[in-house]
Amino acid sequence: LEGFKAELITLDGKRLAVGKDFDSNTGKLIKDTVLLLSYSQATALVHELQNGPWVVSRVEEKPRTSKPYAPFITSTLQQEAARKLRFSARKTMRMAQHLYEAGFITYMRTDSIQLSQEALDGARNVIKEKYGQKYLPDKPVMYKSKVKNAQEAHEAIRPAGVVFADRDTVKAKVGSDQGKLYDLIWKRTVASQMKPAKLKRTIVDIENQNTVFRARGRVILFPGYMRAYVEGSDDPDGKLADRERFLPELKEGQRLVCKNLTPEEHTTKPPARFTEASVIKEMEKQGIGRPSTWASIIGRIQEKDYVKKQKGSLVPTFLAVAVTQLLENHFSSLVDSQFTARMEDELDSISLGNSKPLPFMNDFYFGNDNAPGLEQMLEDEIDIRKACTVLISNGSAEEIVIRVGNYGPYIEQGEERRNIPAEFSLGDISVEKAIEI
Repeated sequence: LEGFKAELITLDGKRLAVGKDFDSNTGKLIKDTVLLLSYSQATALVHELQNGPWVVSRVEEKPRTSKPYAPFITSTLQQEAARKLRFSARKTMRMAQHLYEAGFITYMRTDSIQLSQEALDGARNVIKEKYGQKYLPDKPVMYKSKVKNAQEAHEAIRPAGVVFADRDTVKAKVGSDQGKLYDLIWKRTVASQMKPAKLKRTIVDIENQNTVFRARGRVILFPGYMRAYVEGSDDPDGKLADRERFLPELKEGQRLVCKNLTPEEHTTKPPARFTEASVIKEMEKQGIGRPSTWASIIGRIQEKDYVKKQKGSLVPTFLAVAVTQLLENHFSSLVDSQFTARMEDELDSISLGNSKPLPFMNDFYFGNDNAPGLEQMLEDEIDIRKACTVLISNGSAEEIVIRVGNYGPYIEQGEERRNIPAEFSLGDISVEKAIEI
């Protein structure tokens, strides 16, 4: 038998804790039905299990089908170009504009995942010629949009025409970066019309005394669309190899030999900061902005020094905290994340003749029983000091606050004041760090 890895999943019938069992804000366990082992307990368990019999208690094989992704719309193109090509949203849109003007792709500001008959014919011809009949479904694959308030005035982003331009030709004509983006669009479009991939997943449980260890295997039986495109990877063939995890043929009741048993400490990480790709995904999900505005929104918040880019992550500055607090304190209904989505719905209702425009405008400006209008908001006195203050602690220590001043952020405790070093963001400053500064 070849060697393979398995990890401890239960002890005395209790499941070991995994990442989802912890509260992402406090780091504490959400429920006490799971088990959290300390390093010393894990080490003691290693000694106890070292020589015990290892017996296969369960072998389960599950067939699985992986369907291709829909063709690109503006948001998914920006996300994939950020992941695979490390392009900013602005650069992606600039490169796409060049490709569109040169006649290589269809219009790049769209939230429709539909393909025209011309596109379907073009993709199916490519699949037949390049990959063979076994990768071609009997009929074209149709996709249904899940985007909130999708306007769908254009088709999805795809190579133009019924005969898709050759990728090397595009690269030679418009340049390397545009060529890479075209290659991405070509692969995604073609893959969207290919057969699903067929996978086989194997789960093997191995018992030793009061513990159960689990090994997982995965084999690709038929690559399907993955032959052309794997999301997040620019090398489909290489990614196919990564996706397979082979397990030897095992039977229930079979005895195994453990070559190595080690305790490994695992720490859960806090939620990741937004990247350009993930913030676009979130804006699309919440119905904020439109395909044509996402790149400029991300560009603007960086130009205005509201966020700084650090190793690909978007980190909010103290200035952003002050501006956001000011807007939330005085213009809460306008900066609510659902404001634009709700307004789109109301404007749609007016355009369909289901409601009247004048009461809508009247409520927006003068307000109603449910919300103050813009007129009232503008008349209210704005409290700049409150907006520029973030409370850190008012417990056992004397109140510690962060203030955003004209010359940058500083920490204040009573009469003491200290500037916050430039490398710190708000998320870095705990009570202990504030006291240290």
